[in-house]
Amino acid sequence: MRPEIAYDCDVLVVGGGIVGLSTAYAITRAAPGTRVTVLEKEAGPARHQTGRNSGVIHSGIYYRPGSLKARFAVRGAAEMVKFCAEYGIAHAVTGKLIVATERSELPRLHGLVQRGRENGIPVRELGGSQIAEYEPEVRGLAAIHVGTTGICDFVGVARQLAEASGAEIRYGARVERVDRRPELGVAVRTTAGDVVRARVLVNCAGLHCDEVARLTGDDPEMRIVPFRGEYYSLARPELVRGLVYPVPDPAFPFLGVHLTRGIDGGVHIGPNAVPALAREGYGWGVVRPRELGATLAWPGSWHIARRHWRYGAGELRRSVSRAAFTTAVRRLLPAVTAEDLVPTAAGVRAQAVLRDGTLVDDFLIKEGARAVHVLNAPSPAATASLPIGREVAGRALAMLATV
Repeated sequence: MRPEIAYDCDVLVVGGGIVGLSTAYAITRAAPGTRVTVLEKEAGPARHQTGRNSGVIHSGIYYRPGSLKARFAVRGAAEMVKFCAEYGIAHAVTGKLIVATERSELPRLHGLVQRGRENGIPVRELGGSQIAEYEPEVRGLAAIHVGTTGICDFVGVARQLAEASGAEIRYGARVERVDRRPELGVAVRTTAGDVVRARVLVNCAGLHCDEVARLTGDDPEMRIVPFRGEYYSLARPELVRGLVYPVPDPAFPFLGVHLTRGIDGGVHIGPNAVPALAREGYGWGVVRPRELGATLAWPGSWHIARRHWRYGAGELRRSVSRAAFTTAVRRLLPAVTAEDLVPTAAGVRAQAVLRDGTLVDDFLIKEGARAVHVLNAPSPAATASLPIGREVAGRALAMLATV
């Protein structure tokens, strides 16, 4: 006979970023009365990837048709604009330019036009002389204008999701141990000594998601390799009207250094992508030997280094040299000078890497006994957070119905 257990909640979500909070929101919307608790180790929501990005509502133009990224981004962009309007959160639908500055980029630019049309995204093709209609200071051989791209306050969205979910949110609650017994449930102990018992656990721990998965006893078959994205703000924001992107290299899940006029009116330039020496390594001076050792011990990290060392060397050079970073920016914006670039807060991307060095490009969600793990939620996760939350919530509720 199964013993009676006093559960503190039905679903326990680990991680108070936008994906974790969207999941809590989706659960309580889909199944009112479901008791949800969110554990967040920081003193407030959205302190890492959610609060340290460009603030862009992505259209979905970059992503392979039929992929989770494409489906969730296209749907999520429209839903995010609607959510922001409903709750009075700062946002704007600005559109953006993707600009080819070299002839070798023109086929890839045309490929993006085709991909956008396959994903149902309106795209306008521009010749070099037409770029000035949108961005007088930007130069290029050709460009495309994507009208559904926007910007918003993702931290404000996360706060609203937390409030509207009705979930119990516990801040300052770092997970230390997970005791999972498939026949009984999941018990999580925090570093403060608190124990939370739940029927089902949802792992939305972002930069630490693989560690949380292993605490449950599940093998995620990947590791988070952190990449820091460094940003500058533009001292002359009048040089940029909106959003300007280069043509991305399809070999990498990064969009390249771009120009973004944020919801506050300032213009951010970046990010690059350099290895971080800690999972929350927002500067070269932040080194955590245990985390760095785990990254170096993962075979996939060395496969990446061997395959992409030239690309990595260029990113490292731009990290340590403002002149080199300025040169990269001037491909799009010739008027910019090194004095125009003012260092600002960096972000760290939680990049899932497989054992063979494959950089996981799509969202990755896996299930274990009484557990749902979100193991890769890169850009456009913030844009797509509402449909992602519903997807994860659906899995958690289906699991809840069987235990």
